Amino acid sequence: MKTIAERIPVTVITGFLGAGKTTLLRHVLENAGGRRFAVLVNEFGSVGVDGGLLQGCGLASCRDEDIVELANGCICCTVADDFLPTMQALLDRDEKPDHVLIETSGVALPKPLIKAFDWPDIRARMTVDGVIAVVDAPAVADGRFADDPDAVEAQRQADAMLDHDNPLNEVYEDQLMAADIILLNKADLLEPGVIERLTAEIAAEVPRAVKIVPTVSGQLDVDAVLGLAAAAEDDLDARPSHHDAVDGEHEHDDFESFIVELPELSAPEPLLERLKTVTGDHPILRVKGHAAVAGKPMRLTVQGVGERLQHHYDRPWPANDPRRGQLVVIGLSGLDRAAIETAIRG
Repeated sequence: MKTIAERIPVTVITGFLGAGKTTLLRHVLENAGGRRFAVLVNEFGSVGVDGGLLQGCGLASCRDEDIVELANGCICCTVADDFLPTMQALLDRDEKPDHVLIETSGVALPKPLIKAFDWPDIRARMTVDGVIAVVDAPAVADGRFADDPDAVEAQRQADAMLDHDNPLNEVYEDQLMAADIILLNKADLLEPGVIERLTAEIAAEVPRAVKIVPTVSGQLDVDAVLGLAAAAEDDLDARPSHHDAVDGEHEHDDFESFIVELPELSAPEPLLERLKTVTGDHPILRVKGHAAVAGKPMRLTVQGVGERLQHHYDRPWPANDPRRGQLVVIGLSGLDRAAIETAIRG
């Protein structure tokens, strides 16, 4: 396996909706120092606008094609079916990024995302350089954690994939406990004494030494948040979570996933019948992806939870894209991949 210095560094930016994550992200891109970035943005539903705010910004450090929106749900709950295939696609590019920035959803728990970097295909080529928690300092000072709790709740309700319903204070604490640097953003709206109080309270809450920095609009030296070499995937025990299972392992840890390539189909119904059978015969939790159907200009999207399958035609195939499909299969560890692939392809 490559050393940390040889792997692509990844910075994870967490924080509630409105804390200033996108502002920080834009500041980092504008002060790239020659780095070429790829950016993953995980907002969704009515608030999924961050990718649009970044695209078209004309920054050489991050082209539009380097900005990927994961809009299917909270990133910590879609690790297997959305995040890992996206990271694999980045690694398979001919022109790889120098650094990857991930802006999580405001309701995301950071630890399962960090844990995903322990998966062999990712671990060998990427490392979590650092986790940055952006705190809305005035909101926390008022005991609200987020500036607009109703918007955060709306974000929860918009996410059909959300598999955790922690109180806001627990999500906030999880974000702090996973962090390598905590930014008290919007510090200009608080008196110095309040900032000192928040700093002391957070330092007492986090079970290890973490830098706590007051910021205004996410403005700080970019080298303060990049190049930390934290290797957070190797340091999970020092980053406790309210969502840890009783035995100390996170619920996501027993999942595995793989991609099944599909040729163009003559009709969708035989595939759907095969999927229904294979999900009944194997411990498959989810199936998700798309397929090409002969004579149909639109792409067929397939989603399944257990044996419940849904499908629809979502958008036209791009003119230059080959008409072949991909399905991501997610299930409990120990899936019989060969048997599943054979059954799905027919």
